[in-house]
Amino acid sequence: MCRLLTMQMDMEGSHTASIAAGNHDIRVIVDGFDYGAASGMAPGARIAVYKALYTFGGYMSDVVAAVDQAVEDGVDILSLSAGPSSVPSGDSAFLDVLELQLLFATKAGVLVVQAAGNGGPSSSSVISFSPWITSVAASITDRKYNTTIVLGNGQSFTGTGLSPPTDAEIDYNIAAAADVCVRNATIITVDSCQNPESFIRPLVYKRLIICTYTFEYEYEAASIATVADTMMEIGAAGFIITLDPNIGPEVVKGTMLTLQIPAIVLNDMQASSALWEYYNANTIRDKRGQAVVFAAKARILDGRQAIYTGQAPVVASYSSRGPDVKNALMQTVDVLKPNVMAPGTSIWAAWSPDSEGDKYVKGQSFALISGTSMATPHIAGIAALIKQRHPKWGPDAITSAMMTTADRTGHSGAPILAESSNELIHATPFDFGAGSINVSQAMKPGLIFNVTFKHYVQFLCAVPGIDVKSVKKAVGVACPTKNKFKCSDLNLASVTISNLVGKRKVIRYVKNVSHKEKYTVHIKEPLGVNITIIPESFRIKRRGSRRLRLIFEAIEATNAYTFGEMVLKGKKHIVRVPLAVYVGSTSSS
Repeated sequence: MCRLLTMQMDMEGSHTASIAAGNHDIRVIVDGFDYGAASGMAPGARIAVYKALYTFGGYMSDVVAAVDQAVEDGVDILSLSAGPSSVPSGDSAFLDVLELQLLFATKAGVLVVQAAGNGGPSSSSVISFSPWITSVAASITDRKYNTTIVLGNGQSFTGTGLSPPTDAEIDYNIAAAADVCVRNATIITVDSCQNPESFIRPLVYKRLIICTYTFEYEYEAASIATVADTMMEIGAAGFIITLDPNIGPEVVKGTMLTLQIPAIVLNDMQASSALWEYYNANTIRDKRGQAVVFAAKARILDGRQAIYTGQAPVVASYSSRGPDVKNALMQTVDVLKPNVMAPGTSIWAAWSPDSEGDKYVKGQSFALISGTSMATPHIAGIAALIKQRHPKWGPDAITSAMMTTADRTGHSGAPILAESSNELIHATPFDFGAGSINVSQAMKPGLIFNVTFKHYVQFLCAVPGIDVKSVKKAVGVACPTKNKFKCSDLNLASVTISNLVGKRKVIRYVKNVSHKEKYTVHIKEPLGVNITIIPESFRIKRRGSRRLRLIFEAIEATNAYTFGEMVLKGKKHIVRVPLAVYVGSTSSS
């Protein structure tokens, strides 16, 4: 039976632990509504939880001590939904105290799975740096919660809001917050609907109140929850949040909060404008401009029913991106980050009713949360299943299996997309690593890429800017006197070259963990690069190893990263290896 360590912020402990190893087929009931069944990734795994972080954050010494204790206690998988707030200072991020502690955990046979961070979609925003760590990106799944508002004129608009419906077939009068407020209230404060004292109770009773997403919404989820509290206190029938045209199109976060009052967030400028047009056309005002007759009506439908679109996973906008960096100067390095992607958006999981972390979920047994912190325990739990199937596999083999079998496309064969600042674009390995986790295929990868502690030390010795004495002081092992090893030579299930000048030879070793098989190697070359692979095909016996030599030749200076892949096709297995190359110069002279 596999043993997992979970470590995360105090208020997320139950949530992430239940994602990794929660019981199977548990009904998710919140405010009396049944949202369906939830299951952990590895329900049979044992969990050890070490409290090292709190709602205010924590101290690195406590985190290091927790990791050390976990290794001593014999855990198999470490799920770390936490990381530094920025790139560590010093010669290299790889020599940071936490990175080194996780290296020693890896040496002890513990697979370290860490959140890539929530700094996306900015480039080089990952906060999980080292090649011995499996860094996880977050995706949006095909499960959607849509709420619909139907206006009195028959128009209907879709928004978000996990809320109950208004009474069936009954249209309620609509009133703008600014039209039902006390005289001394400021319009901006009233529009955000944060204070019940701003409203005239008889004018809001049993009406749908229009609130506006204003600049005051610094913490969106809390603000929406405060709106709900306000509306319930003043006796409104529900509320509608529209976008402020002065702000422009915004993704209103925090809309996945479960609400006890009918509500909808119109996070689309066209829908917001159409609602206001209908409202103004059906509101009669006196000479002073004050509303005296509220004739606009609407009803809100149930927003708690999930729909499944069947679309491929999409890289979430908040998910931190590569390329990986080696220091606070943001110098890139020959390591692919993130490594793999898992669901992280709107994840139902357990919540402690006594948690003090979020007052708007207090008292609930489940919560719907988003972040790479949620994606991480998905991978940790899946890793536990792989470990159970292959108990002799080390952390390197498990990571390799998950990466080489990951999906780059959806069921239709179309490429996986990524949320950018304001559009969807084709995802790259810097968005999702090797791709979206494919659990069934990861159990039977065919070939794996092995890496040992010795190789990680060689990698550290090869990182430009790291003094060899610093490496020996950090890991207790001296660097080779004649070290021809390059960072790109680390036997990972990916190849990243942060500055290709002229030609570079890269070696990879594969091990067969299945039956005897013949493989043919196919290369999709990154732009500006010519790649020669030796051999182009090979037979490999069970438990056998094979050396692959890749020669990268710069044929056009791109001054940007471009991407490709190496695909090893066998009769029963397909092994995919992402390639990321920055061509600095076509000449090595």
